[in-house]
Amino acid sequence: MQNKNFITTAIAWCLAWGDERQPKYSLEVLRQMREALNQGKEVPEEVQALVKQAQELQGIDKDYFPKTLDELKNKYPDLWHQTTRIGLVYGGATKIKQYVFESAKIQDIRGASTLLDRINQVDLPAFFNQNYQPDKNNPNRYNAQCNQVRQWLDANFYVDYKLSDVLIPELIIYSTGGNILAFCPSAYINDLANAIEKRYTEETLTANSCAVGDTFRLLEIRFGLLRQPIENTLWLDWYRQQYKKPLVQAYFGDLEKNLENSQTERCTESAVSVEDAFAERKSFNELTTKLAILFNQRRSGHDLSSRPSRRYPPMFETHPYLMRDEGERRSAVMIVQPPELPRESSFSEASARKHLVGYGAKKGNPDIPQWYRNSQLTWESIRVEGWVDKFNSFLKENPTLQQKYYTEFEYNEVEIAQNLSHIANASKGFIAYIYADGNNMGGYIQKKIKTPQDYKDFSKDVELATEYAVYQALAEHLHPQKLQNLNDEESFLDNGDLVHPFEIITIGGDDIILIVPANKALQIAKIIGEKFEKILLKQVPLFEQETAEREVKYIVGDYKIKPPNKPVDFKKCHRYKPTEAEPSQCLLSTSIGVLITSYNTPIYYAKDLMEQLLKSAKDRAKKLKKAGYCGGTVDFLTLKSVTMISSNIKEFREEGLTKKLTQKLKLYAAPYTLYELGGLISAIETLKNAKFPKSQLYQIRDLLERGKHTAILNYRYFRVRLKQGKHELKEQFEEAWCQPKDENNGGNLAPWMYDDGKLDPKNPEDPFYETIWREIIDLYDFVASFDEDNDAIDTHLLTTEAKS
Repeated sequence: MQNKNFITTAIAWCLAWGDERQPKYSLEVLRQMREALNQGKEVPEEVQALVKQAQELQGIDKDYFPKTLDELKNKYPDLWHQTTRIGLVYGGATKIKQYVFESAKIQDIRGASTLLDRINQVDLPAFFNQNYQPDKNNPNRYNAQCNQVRQWLDANFYVDYKLSDVLIPELIIYSTGGNILAFCPSAYINDLANAIEKRYTEETLTANSCAVGDTFRLLEIRFGLLRQPIENTLWLDWYRQQYKKPLVQAYFGDLEKNLENSQTERCTESAVSVEDAFAERKSFNELTTKLAILFNQRRSGHDLSSRPSRRYPPMFETHPYLMRDEGERRSAVMIVQPPELPRESSFSEASARKHLVGYGAKKGNPDIPQWYRNSQLTWESIRVEGWVDKFNSFLKENPTLQQKYYTEFEYNEVEIAQNLSHIANASKGFIAYIYADGNNMGGYIQKKIKTPQDYKDFSKDVELATEYAVYQALAEHLHPQKLQNLNDEESFLDNGDLVHPFEIITIGGDDIILIVPANKALQIAKIIGEKFEKILLKQVPLFEQETAEREVKYIVGDYKIKPPNKPVDFKKCHRYKPTEAEPSQCLLSTSIGVLITSYNTPIYYAKDLMEQLLKSAKDRAKKLKKAGYCGGTVDFLTLKSVTMISSNIKEFREEGLTKKLTQKLKLYAAPYTLYELGGLISAIETLKNAKFPKSQLYQIRDLLERGKHTAILNYRYFRVRLKQGKHELKEQFEEAWCQPKDENNGGNLAPWMYDDGKLDPKNPEDPFYETIWREIIDLYDFVASFDEDNDAIDTHLLTTEAKS
């Protein structure tokens, strides 16, 4: 476990170093101080006063806020008069998806994502002398790589002191999700920011990155930005007089709006008093906000006099008569012929690095392949840990899920999928892109995060919940796939080989991008959203059994929603059996976009669509938030032909799937809540188990466009004439989805659902009717029935028996 007093150690280190590049005390004294703080021993006499100030700052009650500046000065005079400034640096990669999805090859995408993750999780912490230790059984596995990173750091940033001597592990607040936030002695903030940017550029050549830093007074770490002198800071008495002015409301929030939202919204606990609103803003969060503004300015090309310009990012021009790489963006520096690779491939240096890292990420393989050794390139990839390695580590800690995923196979028998056709082999040539992102993260940080310790805990909690939710979903719904009917000239694998039927592109912070078989996509997306919330609520353990040898991992924060002021109307939140729904309990949730498409769909096109789906799901979550729903949402699209959508999804639905007849009809119902998605899957499974005639499914769909009454009449006609599945259809579709809003009305609207358009009272829309029937048709082939699952299990068992 990390030292719980790491913030005290970090602040004491910065104070003891001072404002100059030369430390106020010797490095030996500083190191003795750090060791003593970590071990709970007495610190050297020279720095005892500074350590006392750091401890005093950390000892301030989290809920304490002074009414006046005089009160603050009188209560903490030593902190008030401390002039040594504390450095704070924030940075990381930008335009990540542009870099990752530049190539259409899955190995290059895997390599690009792994390289960025390695820089963020291995290289940058190594600047601070923190070694990467994912494997507790082999803690020294990455020591050589981390030492290599520090040698690079000192070789590039050695002026007065080695930068690695200036930095210690306790200075890191978080390094995850592609970003790092860390304390730093004030004289070295520019050196550290430059080192972060340079590391990304030297390792990737073409990825964008940005880092900024600033210095702050000691009291600012706890009470936000202060003027010089502190007495001139605008404080609570000023805010009481000015809080209704638009400019002040833009910075501190609109109290009247907060009060109105607090009556309906459960997801955000907004301040409703002048004192609370001011205290929420004046915290450590105000410092990180300033850094975020500086970050955006520098990313946009703003020059800082003390820093190299970032206006001219790396560019590799291509001569018109030279050969380009396979992405056709840069000049090729090498051509690889079979059999070293499945087919002839042209690489620029940037794409060669991606391909090399993707190769190494397959099984954490540190060996350099022959095709790269034969090149004239001198860059060497340090050891990398792929997502499948991390997934296997998770399964070892959870034997039940390991047995469920691998069944009788051994993990070393299963290869990583080399291309998308291997993943699609498990679902008749179709794959699904799953793109998830957290909801209410910014609001939670603004309202709840007040100290560096809060940032540390929150970052770790979200990282654990996101990563372990993905692992649990994959383990519960997937199994190693035995390749069949494979006809892929670019594959080194053959029919009968076992592969992992998924690809984790990235899990960073609250972002997730996965590729999975299409027939399990919705179930996996639903489990990810549900597990994310349950892990944060501590309702799902991270491990099946705790052991003394394992690093202790647990959720620190309290993310449970307080009881609402008034009951939530679930009929406004859910269209599927609203009276049986359970209220969302977690302050944080996820929105997810799922794109189901053929494996040969161009990745750049799929990327654009899945981003649109995520945005649509987030918009739905924002609307439902006003009705008291705080859980996850999912939007999905099924493409059985690449050319199905020529415009964006929103326009396609508004123009192609919305009919304005006597009533407004929407021939779709997406996005869905996680609870509704479960109901949709159940409806499809029921229809398939009942052997509902597929031809009649299509006939009812075609009649939807003829109007509300025509569709209702023909639906009832078909249902009455059914010879099988009549009861199941009524129970899982009509009674579950199509009940009228008025409980006293005994009829139903099947196949329609009614919406009065008043979910958002401030932006109401015309009443409309919508239906899930078209989406049942679209997903019919991508949701396995009970019989199909049993057939797959029986086939698997027969194959196993034949082997034995």
